[in-house]
Amino acid sequence: MKTFLAKKETVQPKWHLIDAAGVPLGRLAVKAANVIRGRHKPSYTPSVDAGDYVVVINAEKVALTGKKEEQNEYMFFSGFVGGESYRKTSLMRERHPEFIIEHAVKGMLPKNRLAATMLKKLRVFAGPTHTHEANNPQKLAI
Repeated sequence: MKTFLAKKETVQPKWHLIDAAGVPLGRLAVKAANVIRGRHKPSYTPSVDAGDYVVVINAEKVALTGKKEEQNEYMFFSGFVGGESYRKTSLMRERHPEFIIEHAVKGMLPKNRLAATMLKKLRVFAGPTHTHEANNPQKLAI
């Protein structure tokens, strides 16, 4: 019996919808990362981008357990000496709630060149509406 390896040309990506309202951030990020990588498919191949597209709505309502809202910080670096800056999760939720989910999913993808193309398959929206209705995303249970 031969091992089946997926090829980029034969992959048929689908669209999935995840509602982040009240869902813990880690659980949502694991589920999204696995779907983006294609680990839910029997034809999963680690060296091929065989995953599906994921649309996440209600990013502003994602749940964080414990004191993560006040204690977690995101570090940014301008590239200049002394250019480090830190922002708390509560501030990021107010200003850019999509970043919280994008950052968590990015951390769960492999650290290679393929991850950059995989991350383009993640679409995050702060509110309950999204712009991918034409793709008919299927609701994904978490």
